[in-house]
Amino acid sequence: MAGVAIRISQQTHRMLLRLARQEGQPLGVVLRRAVEVYRDQRFWRHANQAFAALRQSRKAWRAETAEREVWDVALPDGLETTHE
Repeated sequence: MAGVAIRISQQTHRMLLRLARQEGQPLGVVLRRAVEVYRDQRFWRHANQAFAALRQSRKAWRAETAEREVWDVALPDGLETTHE
C-alpha cells in the first residue's frame, strides 16, 4: 500500500502504538479509524450548530416544521409492515 509520511509528536506516536497493540491492529488502521471518528464528530457538531441556529429564527423554524409535515405523509408510502 502506498503511503505518505507525516510528522507527529513522540507522544502521539506512543499513543497510537499503544492503541494499535491493544486493538491488535496495524498502526495505520488505528490512525485511519481515529481520523474517521474525528471527521464524524466534526460533521455532527456542525450539523447541530446549524440546527440550533435554524431554531433561533421563528420564520425559518416554521418553514422547517412545515416541510417536515409534508415529508411525514410520505413516510408510510401506503405500505403496511408485516410482522412474522
